[in-house]
This record gives sequence, structure tokens and C-alpha cells, in this order.
Amino acid sequence: MPTLRQLFLANNAQTTDFPLLLEFERAEGIYLYNSEGKAYIDLISGIGVSNLGHSNPKVIAAIKQQVDKYMHLMVYGEYVQTPQVKFAEKLISIFPKNLQSVYFTNSGTEAVEGALKLAKRYTGRQQIIACHNSYHGSTHGALSVMGNEEYKQAYRPLLPGVNFIRFNNTDDLSQITEETACVIIETVQGEAGIRVPDIAYIQALRAKCTETGTLLILDEIQAAFGRTGKLFGFEHFGIVPDILLLAKALGGGMPVGAFAASHTIMSALKENPILGHITTFGGHPVCCAAGLAALEVLLDEKLCDQVAEKEALIRSLLVHPSIKQIRGKGLMLAAELENFDLNKKIIDRCIENGVIVDWFLHCSNAMRIAPPLIITHDEIRKACEVILEAVEFYS
Repeated sequence: MPTLRQLFLANNAQTTDFPLLLEFERAEGIYLYNSEGKAYIDLISGIGVSNLGHSNPKVIAAIKQQVDKYMHLMVYGEYVQTPQVKFAEKLISIFPKNLQSVYFTNSGTEAVEGALKLAKRYTGRQQIIACHNSYHGSTHGALSVMGNEEYKQAYRPLLPGVNFIRFNNTDDLSQITEETACVIIETVQGEAGIRVPDIAYIQALRAKCTETGTLLILDEIQAAFGRTGKLFGFEHFGIVPDILLLAKALGGGMPVGAFAASHTIMSALKENPILGHITTFGGHPVCCAAGLAALEVLLDEKLCDQVAEKEALIRSLLVHPSIKQIRGKGLMLAAELENFDLNKKIIDRCIENGVIVDWFLHCSNAMRIAPPLIITHDEIRKACEVILEAVEFYS
């Protein structure tokens, strides 16, 4: 009888020759548990998904209640479905006033696809500007605006008319013109190793987009819902986007993404042609019920208010000559090490000792630290002890 691991390797599509091959039977709070009962601290939140931790009881209750009513009924946008309506209403209540309409998708990369189409359709322009070292997903349009050629070259041709600028470099903003449909940018760059822009840069970008009639698309797929210490990352910079991209923590552990814009912009999808963007499962009622419950927990328990203090504690603990710097904002952090080999050894030892950390696609010498927002101070101390032990072991 083959083991579960053997079946996984034989039957499930693999994306590398060296998957982690960790097996878990359950998850609760910040912990994942294997079949022997060993607990692992999830210090990466499933890559930015589990802001509330795992198995939040209110999210689970909302899922169960919705499953008993109905699941999929119709492709998105035709039927009035209570979970979609209530979730959109709640989101719009916390958005800036210019974001008045939400289009639900299945994932972040699908939100990117929809937003790119919307920007081109609304402006009538074709040029798109993205940033070097950006990451927006792996579908063809999202891959086209990824700023790393290594991950793109095997899949060309991609979308034409995409130009790249340097993140946080004001000089490059001159490339934004009246021919530019949109600039798509992560408010805080994630896979680049957590790069936080200067306020002056982001405000200059906003001003240049406004001046040229270019739509500013802010990708907050990782940064939103308290990850940086505010509901949305752009709140740190005193700007608002024309189109906002959301996913990951949006669904409380269920698969859902979204792009949001004004009624005027979003209405461009309704004509010439009608049904300008279509999804079968986008805004799935069970996912929307989970997302609404997760958002209510985030707000009711004021989890955003705790993030800055927890960030400060992590920064105070992770001090070692081998850690060159800690970058980031809130609980979206990167610990920079000398090189990938050292980083990978430390990551592997941390996992062996019960703390799950990871590296970044475009910055392999940095360690990802993005725990659930519910992590306690004692749990932070425990996790940091494991990291420091691994760093010291290989120093």
C-alpha cells in the first residue's frame, strides 16, 4: 500500500523537484500539526492567507451555515446572492469613497487579470507599466507584469505594451504618459523581499497618474487586512488607488479574490462588449460567507491595533551579526542573510525545529516572517528563539 507521500508525488502535479513534503492532519491558531501530533508554528501564514490563524471558529461557523443553504448557483453577476451582497457591502464600508464597486474572483491572479482588462477598456489605452521585481501572479496577464525575467522567459510571447520602472525611483515616473492605461504596483513589494516605498515616491506616483489620466492599480493581495498594521497598506502613504486588488487573507482561508473601483470605471465592463469579464466560481457563496466572517473578526477584535507592537518585538529579538537587516512593515517582514545557501540551511533547520519560514521568489537570501496577526508575544519569543538558534548554528 503506497503512503500518502508516495501518492502525492505520483499523482499530484509537482512544481519543483524538491517540495517540502510536510504532512499535516489539522491546524489551529498559529499551529499546524502532523500525524504524530508535532506542532509547527506557521510563521508565514500560508503565504499571507491566514491572518486570523487557522480554523477560526467564527469563520468555520459561517462556512457551515452557508453550506446548509446553498453553494454554487450561477456564474458571477447574474443572481442576487446574499453572501456576495453582504460581503461587498462590508468591504465598501471600509474602502475609500472612490471604491464603490467590487468584482469577486477566485484568486489574486484572476483579480489582476480583471483589473488589467478593466484599465485598458476604460482608458482606451494599451500601455501598461509595472515594476522590476514585482509579483502579481502566474497567469499570462499577471506573468506579463511580473518584473523578473527568469520566471517569464519560458512562456513568451506575453502581453505586448508592458514597460517596467524601478520601484521607489522617482526618476522613472517620467515614463508614465497620456498613452499609459495603468500602473500596477504592489503597495509594499512582497516577493522582492518586502520593500517599503518612500511616502514621497508613492505620492508622486499618485500625482503622475492623476496628471496623465492613468489608472493606478494597487496590488494589496499580500498587504491588506492588517498585515502592515492598517486595514490597507496604502493608508500608510496618504493615497488611494483607482483600482484595488485583494485576495489571500480576503477569504479567511477560503479561495476568493477581488478588484474594486468606482462605479464609473467598473461600468466599462458592461458594454462593447457586454459581459466584459466573466467568471463561473468568482464570489462563491461559501467563500464570501467565510470572507465576511473573517473581516468582522478582524474589525471586532481590533487585530490591526496589535501589529505594530508585535513588529517591534520581532525586530528587538532578531538581532544577530548574520542578520543584515529586517525590512518591512507590520507583520510583513524579511530578514536578510548573506546568501541563499545560508538562508536555505537556516529555513530547513527552523522547520525541523517546528517553525515554518520561507524565502522569496525574487530575493532568495531573505527569510519571510509573516505570522498570523493573532500570534502572542510569548509565541513570538518562542519562534524567534528557534530562528536565532538556527542562525547561530550556521554562523
